[in-house]
Amino acid sequence: MSGPPRFLLVGLTGGIATGKSTVSELLRQLGCEIIDADRLARDVVEPEQPAWKQIVADFGRGVVNADGTLDRKKLGAIVFADPDRRKRLEAITHPAIRARFQTRLDELAAQGFAGIVVFDAPVMIESGGYRNMDRLVVVVTDEATQASRLRTRDGTDDAEGRRKVASQMPLAEKAKLADYVIDNSGDRETTAAEVRRVFAALMADLAARRAP
Repeated sequence: MSGPPRFLLVGLTGGIATGKSTVSELLRQLGCEIIDADRLARDVVEPEQPAWKQIVADFGRGVVNADGTLDRKKLGAIVFADPDRRKRLEAITHPAIRARFQTRLDELAAQGFAGIVVFDAPVMIESGGYRNMDRLVVVVTDEATQASRLRTRDGTDDAEGRRKVASQMPLAEKAKLADYVIDNSGDRETTAAEVRRVFAALMADLAARRAP
C-alpha cells in the first residue's frame, strides 16, 4: 500500500561561511538522510550527462577541460558577466537537479524510510524551494565569525569577505522564515548541542504528524 512519505522533509540553509556543512554532518551522525544540493549540481554536469551535453552545445567546447569535465572557473566567469547566460545555464541545470532530488525522495519513500530527510541547499530561500519543505532550518553566525571563517577558508581579506556576505540575502531575513534556527557562532560542542535540540524538535514534529 503506497501512501504519503513517512519521513519529514527538512530544508537546511544558511549563508556563506555560517558552517552549514558542520551542521549537516552532525545531523547525518544523528541518523538523518542528507541530500546535498551542491552534490546534485556536480552530478548532473558529469561528462556525457544530458545537462553536460546541453551546456557544451550552448557554451562551446571552450568550457570543457582536457579530461572532459566542465571548467567551472571559465563557465563561472561567462555567466557572472552576463545575466542572460546565467539564466540559460540555470534553465539547463535546475530541472536536472530537481529530477535527481525527486528520484532520491521516491527511493526513500519506496524503502519506507521513516526518519528525517535533510535537503542541504545554499540558495533554498532565494529560489523559493523552501516552500516545498515540511520544515526549514537556518544556520546563522555573527558577522565577526563569518569574516574569520572566510579568511581561513578562502583566504579572502576583510573587504572582499564583506562584499561576499553583502551579496547574499541577510541572515536575519532568512532566520525570520525558519522553523528552527541553529546558531553556529560558538565552538563545535555548543553547535552540536544546538543541533541535538533541533533534531529532537524535528523528531517530535514527525511523531505529531504520524499521530492519528
